[in-house]
Amino acid sequence: MKRQAAPAPALRLIAWYDGARRDLPWRAPPGGRPDPYAVWLSEIMLQQTLAKTVGPYYQRFVARWASVEALAAAPLDEVLKQWAGLGYYARARNLHACAKAVCRDHAGRFPEDVAGLRALPGIGPYTAAAIAAIAFDAQELPVDGNIRRVMARYHAVEGALGPGNPRIGALAQALLPSPRPGDLVQALMDLGATICTPKRPDCAVCPLSEDCKGLALGIAEKLPQKARKSARPVRRAAAFFAVRTDGHVLVRRRVERGLLGGMTEFPTGCWMDAGEFPLSAAEAPLAAEWHRLPGRVRHAFTHFVAEIEVWRAEAAGGAAPERCRWVAQAALFDEALPSLMRKVARHALSI
Repeated sequence: MKRQAAPAPALRLIAWYDGARRDLPWRAPPGGRPDPYAVWLSEIMLQQTLAKTVGPYYQRFVARWASVEALAAAPLDEVLKQWAGLGYYARARNLHACAKAVCRDHAGRFPEDVAGLRALPGIGPYTAAAIAAIAFDAQELPVDGNIRRVMARYHAVEGALGPGNPRIGALAQALLPSPRPGDLVQALMDLGATICTPKRPDCAVCPLSEDCKGLALGIAEKLPQKARKSARPVRRAAAFFAVRTDGHVLVRRRVERGLLGGMTEFPTGCWMDAGEFPLSAAEAPLAAEWHRLPGRVRHAFTHFVAEIEVWRAEAAGGAAPERCRWVAQAALFDEALPSLMRKVARHALSI
């Protein structure tokens, strides 16, 4: 049976990539063999997060846990500490669970096919396809935000395009088969990140410009069209920042499930969907003379905006309440504090 030739646009993309590829810490050198552990770790971190943000976190992770076996053996609390500030904390819990599953069920070797990868914790369709292509050169072409934008412009696809749009997926698949599918995927990612950017794309140097329909029609920069987003609701709560006479601060470990599960927080009262902030310390974790600090801490999550009223007290000490413990103030920011709680700490310590 005659082997199908690679599409010309895919060959141009790979040729461009050979000279313009980004130097990212998780990438194998040109001609080198990708490390599946590095590919998997980076792909999990890159979910809804920019590469420039991920870089330092990735380097700290691999410096501490150089293999999937080392990560699997690490305590979850330590993994959460290293992840603190990167957001979307379910990723960190799934990352740890996935490392354990790879070691327990696959002798420390990642499955090489999409089906096997999707059976692992925290790996969905996009991530499975990306790992299979980049780490194992499978003929897969996942579609992230960058690739969706490139395809929408190249084919002049109008209308709002959400993640998982089947038309964009089919257009991307038309770039296969490729002699180097992993490099093709990364070429498309780099093209969207550096040239076919959301604003002011540099079409003059794009390897796809000669037959880009969006460019020919003069509408490339307007594509893809975005669906109008509804306003995110605001949820409000009080956080209680207790400082012991020896300078230790009271913190609490969140339950494993749900938003920020397993992370460290300052004891927080009930969340309210609407209405005024609570104006008393009735929900405080211990008896003390609580004072409400001026101002509020605000933090945007994907589906809602959090507004926190911070209360502070000087505490005499004694046993910590349930799920709570005292932490030296000097070590406070070494804890697995999510970004919201880091903002609370800075607010409480600055006033």
